[in-house]
Amino acid sequence: MGKFESKLAELGVTLPDAPAPAANYVPYVQVGDIVYVSGQISKGDDGLIVGKMGDDMSTEDGAAAAKICAIALLAQVKAACGGDLDRLVRVIKLTGFVNSTADYGEQPAVVNGASDFIGEALGDAGKHSRSAVSAASLPFGVAVEIEGIFQIK
Repeated sequence: MGKFESKLAELGVTLPDAPAPAANYVPYVQVGDIVYVSGQISKGDDGLIVGKMGDDMSTEDGAAAAKICAIALLAQVKAACGGDLDRLVRVIKLTGFVNSTADYGEQPAVVNGASDFIGEALGDAGKHSRSAVSAASLPFGVAVEIEGIFQIK
């Protein structure tokens, strides 16, 4: 087990198999040493995590959903690295889409669920730029979707 997966294990996280795409796209595209990972939706062991911030879901629940998206992102990166997550050099950027009402303004706190987890799991390699965007709706009614750009070796 490599250093990143050992740290994940310390955090109680085992990466699942990379989720299959839900439509007509590929889960990631590699261009040189950059991997662009398609948006990963909030889907836990019990199925889709659905809800709308500012309506029927709390910021804390949204942050937990964002963490699940981050775990799926790392699973895709591991797949892109041929199963060796230690080929990850750094996280370049995360873009988080938060299913939220028009007057909800805590999107950054929701996406922190992903950013905080990535930082804790990957250390300096996890420091990234980011956007946190409100969405009137997301596919299947999910609470959060996050895409990412990563550098690998």
